[in-house]
Amino acid sequence: MYNMTFVNISLLAGTALIAVPIVLHLIMRRKPQWFEFPALRFLQRRHDANRRQLRLRHLLLLLLRALAILLLAWALARPSVQFGGSFGSQEAPVAAALVFDTAPRMEYRHENQTRLQAAQDLGLWLIAQLPRESEIAVLDTRSGGGVMQVDRGAARRSIDRLEIVPNAQPLPDAVGEALRLLKENQLPRKELYVFTDLSRGAWPAGRAADLQRRLDEVPGAGVYLIDVGVTDPVDYALGELRLSADVLSTRSTLTIETDISSLGGRGERAVELILLGEDGQEQKSGDRSVTLQPGNARQVEFRLTALDLGVHQGFLRIVGQDGLAADDVRYFSAEVQPPWRVLIAAPPPAGQYALFLREALAPELYRKRGQARFECTIVGLDKLAKTPLAQYAAVFVLDPHKLTPAVWQKLTDYAADGHGVGIFLGRNALPVDPFNEPQAQELLPGKLLRQVPRPDGDLHLSPRDLTHPILAEFRKQDPAPWDLFPVLRYWELDRLHSGASVVLRYSDGRPAVLERPLGNGRSLTMTTPVSDRPQHNPWNFLPVGDNAWPFMILVNQMATYLVGSTGQQLNYYAGQTAVVPLGADVPRPSYLLSGPGEISFTVTPDPERRCLVITATDRPGNYRVRAGGQNDRFDRGLSVNLAPEQTELDRISEQELAQRFGPRKFRLAKTRDQIDRQVSTARVGRELFTPLILALAVALAFESVLANRFYREG
Repeated sequence: MYNMTFVNISLLAGTALIAVPIVLHLIMRRKPQWFEFPALRFLQRRHDANRRQLRLRHLLLLLLRALAILLLAWALARPSVQFGGSFGSQEAPVAAALVFDTAPRMEYRHENQTRLQAAQDLGLWLIAQLPRESEIAVLDTRSGGGVMQVDRGAARRSIDRLEIVPNAQPLPDAVGEALRLLKENQLPRKELYVFTDLSRGAWPAGRAADLQRRLDEVPGAGVYLIDVGVTDPVDYALGELRLSADVLSTRSTLTIETDISSLGGRGERAVELILLGEDGQEQKSGDRSVTLQPGNARQVEFRLTALDLGVHQGFLRIVGQDGLAADDVRYFSAEVQPPWRVLIAAPPPAGQYALFLREALAPELYRKRGQARFECTIVGLDKLAKTPLAQYAAVFVLDPHKLTPAVWQKLTDYAADGHGVGIFLGRNALPVDPFNEPQAQELLPGKLLRQVPRPDGDLHLSPRDLTHPILAEFRKQDPAPWDLFPVLRYWELDRLHSGASVVLRYSDGRPAVLERPLGNGRSLTMTTPVSDRPQHNPWNFLPVGDNAWPFMILVNQMATYLVGSTGQQLNYYAGQTAVVPLGADVPRPSYLLSGPGEISFTVTPDPERRCLVITATDRPGNYRVRAGGQNDRFDRGLSVNLAPEQTELDRISEQELAQRFGPRKFRLAKTRDQIDRQVSTARVGRELFTPLILALAVALAFESVLANRFYREG
């Protein structure tokens, strides 16, 4: 299907000039000449042949001249063909949706102009080129919709007010909203303009199907991608920050890691570590220098020891300037608490039963030096009922025997109040009936069925998914040799209770470590103990061996998770909802939140969840939450950074864009001339002026050759 239109349709009247060669043909016909020849019979035959030949030449010459006039008239009328799309005049009003990428990467400065400023200039020019009575919508990549409006002044003001959005949504989402507006508009001609730097992060592959579906809903819309990016950008960037922990004890070392990468640049760059004082003053605490090559990334690491109690905030910064400042700084917050007190309840002799766990959490050498992260208190299971639990950050119950319902209820209430309970099932869990009573089942993940013996030593722990916080450290290590630490016996559980989940499995697929949320806290249950000694028919060899580092990491991460260190988040991406737990503190009526750019407002606590819910995290930087006076002061901190894809400058290829758009065609333009040419082609179609002029030249050439030969013979 195609449509044809003319720029100067009145000039088609020139086709009437075809009559001119016809008149000339009739006037200038050659008259017969008389010859005297004796052989009249042969003369008559020759006369008939010449007459037919002359007539043919006259007709051919007539056709060439008429064709030349016809081609000239059509060429001057400038016809064009539009294959598909809407049909109409180029000056017909359009429904135009302009989508601007306002992600932080659009702050990249080239030739003293950011990419957003370049997009704004082109957008203002484009609005002036749209036909009269057009309806215009201006959208960007912040969350929210737009509206169509006839007032061009309002559209210009919308473009002038565009600004960078730290948590910008992907472009396909904003394009989908623009297509919705075009679909609802009544004008027959619809046009979509997307102003982008063609960053790969702006076009995630996971949104391609939704984008193609939205495009199919507006089949006649013209799609134009306006490239305002730089072909070969040069940028040095810091990657995502990796902290050893958001919450740590005074005896821990805070490790801060990141990657510095280069795009299109080479040379040496320095990264500074800046710490913030109580008054917000910046203090340099160290620096690292690295040499970079294009497309190369180097790891940078800082270590902070002997940190005081309280909140510690700061940032890493690349020394020097480049085209994009947004990825040169990364902020962090960490909170230092006293060593966590942990209660270990074990059967008699409690000291021997708890030996492996205590040495893993607080090695004797570290205890003597005062460097242990945990302070372990060991009591017998018979004293658990009378032991106050509120003073401990977590409680471990090793190989429990029959406990009274009151003790099970005490542990459940302790966990529900925001603490953690770890249970290691072993040989003493017989008979199973007391463990399957309602009070015990409120804490355990499921009912106990039976002991499963594996005396051949072919069973071991086998983590399959390392996404859980207690397995996070194993993502940084070489694969753990779990097969060197066989499990000889474990408890099999019945169907799990609602909410319970498997954290770690054995190599046969059965659950090894399970988690169950309880109120504001949680419980962890391991179906094999860590208290058996090798010479006493052990259930496993996890804590023993020449290099039992997997066991050390596992129980330390379990303890850290139960005391709430891994569950408390202080570092967020822009736009994420931050949650600040209030702990055991009595909630105040309000709290003061201060942040970058003189941000300051009050936050009301959530009394049921005993926390502060903060949604105003749009700006990167360090935030502080304070309340109370000097004696009962509440002081917490959090940091906000840009997500990595928000500052990604790596450009997407046209082939990858074609995959995102699917069968729907789009037009790519960079300059005003290219935009004008692409839009004209889409609105009017492909002009036939050039091929018509070429055909006219060919027709005139043949006419000239034939006429010269014809009249010369005459």
